[in-house]
Amino acid sequence: MEFDYDFERVERAEKFKKRFWAVFRMALAIALAILAAWAITRYALEKTDMVGNSMAPTLSDKDIILINKLAYIRKQPKRFDVIVFELNGREHRFYCIRRVIGLPGEQIKIEDGVVYINGEALDEPIMAEPAVIEGLARETITLDEDEYFVLGDNRNDSEDSRFAHVGNVVDSQIIGRAWLRLSQFGFISRLNQKEDIEENGISDGKEAKE
Repeated sequence: MEFDYDFERVERAEKFKKRFWAVFRMALAIALAILAAWAITRYALEKTDMVGNSMAPTLSDKDIILINKLAYIRKQPKRFDVIVFELNGREHRFYCIRRVIGLPGEQIKIEDGVVYINGEALDEPIMAEPAVIEGLARETITLDEDEYFVLGDNRNDSEDSRFAHVGNVVDSQIIGRAWLRLSQFGFISRLNQKEDIEENGISDGKEAKE
């Protein structure tokens, strides 16, 4: 009995199958990588630039900042966090980077350069000049339950909650926490800390060496 079995055809089919699955696995890996990159930039991390010197000496103009967009998913911003929020301009929306000073429900006032929270002078952990420009905070500001009062670290050259076109920042405006400074790498929460500056004599906003 003779068997009509085409070994070459079967071998070609097996090679085709192997190539197909190799290409499929590669395409799937690329698709997953693209999806992961999209998800990270959409929901987790995003790069932005510091515009201007309102956060000096902590951050400088054109510093590249990495935003942690998951920071406030399960918790609220804390006092002295540096946040990134969206602000509506005349023509388009843009990101602002400022430091949280007043929390929801608190009363804020600036008098003789000193920031007061609920009538008590604020002891800040960062180096910042007295706020000569009091703006709206000349009178007591009472924050709603979803509002934050923010200031730039460069108190006398910053557009922030003291001015009507910025005002108090609401939850829905907050993009995330300013996490890393990529240019001159440093964790932003460790920049311009009064304790580090006093111990190490650092005065230019660079991160202290541990």
